[in-house]
Amino acid sequence: MPHKHNADRRHRIGKMKFKVMNWAEYEAGLCRRCSLTVWVTPEALLGWAAPRRKTRGGQPRYSDLAIETTLMLGMVFGLRLRQSEGLLRSVLDMMGLDLSVPDHTTLSRRARTWKPSGRSNDRQHVAGGSIHVLVDSTGLKIYGAGQWLEEKHGAKSRRGWRKLHLAVDADSGEVIAHSLTDQETGDASQLEPLLDQINEEIGQFTADGAYDGYPTYDAVLRHSAGAKVVIPPRSNAVERPSAQSCCQRDDHIASMQIDGRLKWQTSTGYGKRALAETAMGRYKGVIGPRLRARSFLAQQTEAAIGVTILNRMLACGRPKSVRCEVSAEATK
Repeated sequence: MPHKHNADRRHRIGKMKFKVMNWAEYEAGLCRRCSLTVWVTPEALLGWAAPRRKTRGGQPRYSDLAIETTLMLGMVFGLRLRQSEGLLRSVLDMMGLDLSVPDHTTLSRRARTWKPSGRSNDRQHVAGGSIHVLVDSTGLKIYGAGQWLEEKHGAKSRRGWRKLHLAVDADSGEVIAHSLTDQETGDASQLEPLLDQINEEIGQFTADGAYDGYPTYDAVLRHSAGAKVVIPPRSNAVERPSAQSCCQRDDHIASMQIDGRLKWQTSTGYGKRALAETAMGRYKGVIGPRLRARSFLAQQTEAAIGVTILNRMLACGRPKSVRCEVSAEATK
């Protein structure tokens, strides 16, 4: 039978193999990711204390920079708020800096109102060039009783999850936009907030079928008029009446009906979308698969700082992999 022959062939060939071409550089970058090297610029020293308020209310003691620094250091080493406070205090003592450290109560309260600094979204992309944007989402666990309580006592679990939406630069692997929503939010609804965070011109936009629909194409083309949008249409998708203007989605539908899905994926470069799933796995592997904060606002802060950490670690070193050639004996 044909399907048995294909299965036997795949078994003989085995999994695709890749070789890292810059192993020495990549290995050194992995070591730098957890190097405890801390420097404080004169600008940071001046900006550690919160600016004087001009409105009514109490005067905050710490700036958003101080809150961000403490939370970031704690997230890198997987610490709770009290341990984060202690770690930063010991580091500043060893550096001989006379700076006070936000206590864990302040960190918990200020995480709900923290605003990202301009440094968090710095981009290293070459100006004037277009980028290939990959968009996807993943679930992050949040605080709750869990499945064990539900199975043991029959009680309804409070455990839920949040949905992290990421836009990734296909060339650099950098997360260039993100948003955190509840688990009921649809993927396509977060497209506009993600695009609003991207300043570069988009050359190609790739996403999975959850983003299929003419509104998605319209939103991407409003951002970048010449963008190529690659999204697999639904299995029951039909082209719009010929009287209406032609759309890339109609071309995808027609191409898939003529050549099939696999050939369409090859011709459009849809396989690049796997890099978005790689970014999701990288986030969960480095930052973690769950959110520790309990309030939604603090969880949004946690996700934003997690993305910043991930990008900085990626900048330390990224593997350059190439696919290895399959030997002739393996294909016989």
